[in-house]
Amino acid sequence: MTQPKTWQMPDTLVLIFFVAVAAALLTYIVPTGSFQTQDVNYLVDGVEKSRSVIDPTSFSYDLDDNGDPKLAPVGLFEGNGGAGFFNFAFEGLVSGSKWGSAIGVIMFMLVIGGSFGVVMATGTIDNGILKLIDRTRGNESLFIPVIFVLFSLGGAVFGMGEEAIAFAIIICPLMIRLGYDGITTVMVTYVATQIGFASSWMNPFSVAIAQGIAGIPVLSGSGVRVVLWFGFTLIGLIFTMRYANKVKHQPTHSFSYHSDAYFRENQSKASLDSRFNLGDILVIATIVATIIWVIWGVVSQAWFIPEIASQFFTMGIVIGIISVIFKLNGMKVNDVAVSFKQGAANMLEPCLLVGCASGILILLGNGGPSEPSVLNSILNSAGNLIGQLPNALSAWFMLVFQTVFNFFVTSGSGQAALTMPLMAPLADIVGVTRQVAVLAFQLGDGFSNVLVPTSASLMATLGVCRVDWGDWLRFIWRFMLALFVVSSLVVVGAHYMGFN
Repeated sequence: MTQPKTWQMPDTLVLIFFVAVAAALLTYIVPTGSFQTQDVNYLVDGVEKSRSVIDPTSFSYDLDDNGDPKLAPVGLFEGNGGAGFFNFAFEGLVSGSKWGSAIGVIMFMLVIGGSFGVVMATGTIDNGILKLIDRTRGNESLFIPVIFVLFSLGGAVFGMGEEAIAFAIIICPLMIRLGYDGITTVMVTYVATQIGFASSWMNPFSVAIAQGIAGIPVLSGSGVRVVLWFGFTLIGLIFTMRYANKVKHQPTHSFSYHSDAYFRENQSKASLDSRFNLGDILVIATIVATIIWVIWGVVSQAWFIPEIASQFFTMGIVIGIISVIFKLNGMKVNDVAVSFKQGAANMLEPCLLVGCASGILILLGNGGPSEPSVLNSILNSAGNLIGQLPNALSAWFMLVFQTVFNFFVTSGSGQAALTMPLMAPLADIVGVTRQVAVLAFQLGDGFSNVLVPTSASLMATLGVCRVDWGDWLRFIWRFMLALFVVSSLVVVGAHYMGFN
């Protein structure tokens, strides 16, 4: 008797490919346009900063010889370094700089993947997890709320996002050993940071920049936003705890049960009487010291991807030395090198997804506001549409627009620079306060990072937890719908209360 065929969610790379097809088709329909830019100054913590932003009144279509708006359809292939459709994967993989976008995030993942490959080869994490479970039986549920709140606070205070990738590598084996799954790990790390990011009262990479560009006092309205942070964090924590408890009682209810097999198989060799000696204590101490070092660097020195990667690389070297001295798992110098290469190799799949997702944006024109692109035309059209709506509906459509536009520009500061020069004066025209326009920006930008496959940080976190984006979509859509409904009520309510 033949088994009935069941529908299977396409692989993440397949989904990205079809999104790229849709993006390429848009270039045959939407003409290209551009803005002029101008510099604006604003204060953050008493320090004057400047940023180049678009002039919202300066949009113009790129015209052909007949004076008509010109299309720039993407060809199947482009030579001389161009970006045709079949170039999108390579162009995406090499796009950006060491400070971010694809190439920076990819190299960051390879370095931390290699470093944590050394950590995992020592056996300290597996053995430590077993000892922790043995010592805390009955209190495992405390881990989730503590970790969730800490990561949400990190997103709110210093814009934590990419850093969640490294922490997910450590936390995922722990969560699965405790009876949860990879999706729970993504929720308590990356999703928690984005909840904090979206509802922050002081995030220097989103709300501070957006308020500065909008011409309102930087970090104003903090009281309201602190309440929002608490409320949204509580919503996220309740959703996570309900799902985690469901998985713990019935593991097959997990949306990532099949992909979690990788962690279950690798951990099945350990036992509760596992080794844990001075060498293991030094490995754990090195990891903790690195985490403290990273947090200090991000908060006080504004360190970002290059510096954080170097910090974790240093951690890998130190732990490699400890493993050789104390012969952890019988490791020798060559074993350290092999484990680093294997750890980096495990990052290959998420690296490919990050690069291909970035390639989608290149197809739509990734050259910035002053260069003709489909992205600029979409931005201008959305602004014109919102300007014709009643004020309360305009406030809500600002949220909708920022949510959708984040698919194309996932950088919080980048989206603020592109959209707030348009949304701030538009808010004045339609009778919405600029503070509400900033609120719509940060909620739309932050929460949609939890879903969009063009977010390098999301795809990387899913990758290290071995969660397919298709499975993630099946799981997260209900939570995203709840966040959007609550965000809509918050934005419209803020408008009627005159939030200013």
